[in-house]
Amino acid sequence: MNMSKDGYSNNNSSRWIVPVTLIGEQVMLEPLTMEHIPGLQEAAQDGALWRLWFTSVPAPDQTTNYVQTALAMAEQQVALPFAVRDRQSNTVVGTTRFCNIDNKNHRLEIGYTWYARRCQRTAINTEAKLLLLTHAFEQLNVIAVEFRTHWHNQASRRAIERLGAKQDGVLRNHHQTAEGVYRDTVVFSIINSEWPAVKQHLQHKLTQYQV
Repeated sequence: MNMSKDGYSNNNSSRWIVPVTLIGEQVMLEPLTMEHIPGLQEAAQDGALWRLWFTSVPAPDQTTNYVQTALAMAEQQVALPFAVRDRQSNTVVGTTRFCNIDNKNHRLEIGYTWYARRCQRTAINTEAKLLLLTHAFEQLNVIAVEFRTHWHNQASRRAIERLGAKQDGVLRNHHQTAEGVYRDTVVFSIINSEWPAVKQHLQHKLTQYQV
């Protein structure tokens, strides 16, 4: 199979979702590559994020495998992973991705999102979500975007609610973690009819970060 530099197949003719770079004022979302590994390792060390038991942030020695797995999901057309770059410092500060892509029904999830601790609850996350949601609803014409998080990840649940997403429900004993513990997953979503109001809300939130 003919592969491109980023690890994706060069045959994109049948893909609904293809690699794209999304650029905002604060952040740039770049298609994830193996070259982003050192930046992700450094970002995760800000807050030792892999030690939070309710997240899936890779430890430094697991980052290569984490990226390889993300690229394999991209090749299978079930995900599109991004590195999140802070444009002011020109450093990689985290990652996010489109995942659980449903080509038939034009639905997807935004997940696997994490940032260096210094970037949490800043304009970086708000603008990254605005870029992703705008691309999803206005270029990909999705009918719904989901967000999922661990029941015990209260910070993530509040962050998703602040975006304007509504809680759909809780998947009890949804899946087993690496430690063998069954996790309850909280599911949120934004549907296409809600997008104009959510977009206006996120644009307003960004003005609040301006000095």
